Amino acid sequence: MASQQRRSDAVRNRSRIMAAAREQIVEHGPEVSMATIADAAGVAVGTLYRNFPRKIDLVNAVITEHIEQIMDDIQRTSARVADGAPAGEELRGLARRILDEAARNHAVKSAAGFIGDPGYADAEQRAMRSLTAMVQACIEAGVLASDVGPADFQLLVATAPVDQPEPARQRWLDIFLAGLAPR
Repeated sequence: MASQQRRSDAVRNRSRIMAAAREQIVEHGPEVSMATIADAAGVAVGTLYRNFPRKIDLVNAVITEHIEQIMDDIQRTSARVADGAPAGEELRGLARRILDEAARNHAVKSAAGFIGDPGYADAEQRAMRSLTAMVQACIEAGVLASDVGPADFQLLVATAPVDQPEPARQRWLDIFLAGLAPR
């Protein structure tokens, strides 16, 4: 019975740590201190380190969640395009959601720097398959130039002016997408 209680406490602590880390990294970025995360989770710093021996382990866990969410959105959007939804509207909507999330969530922009990292290979491959299909549909619909590829969309997050107000981000997105249009 005591070992079951310890496992239950460990699961609860890990869940609280992840929730606090998500919140703190979204708000402050990956630079947030482990002590700040531990305080927000209501656990001792030692408990945090037992669950995540290195800060990079915790940051990677949070960034992995965000990468998965973005990848799932890409897959859903690609499926709608495959089912006949207007490719251009879906592409613009996806780009807008990613940009808005990057402006709200410091982990999303950080995640762009992890593209190509072997630790994220499965999620990245899944997203690239969906994004490739969607980009191809947009090329065929005349929305994107024939030389545009899925890797061009990494630039969307990596170069986005996420610290700017929404109207400036929208204008930047319009310019970004116009640059990918057929010439």
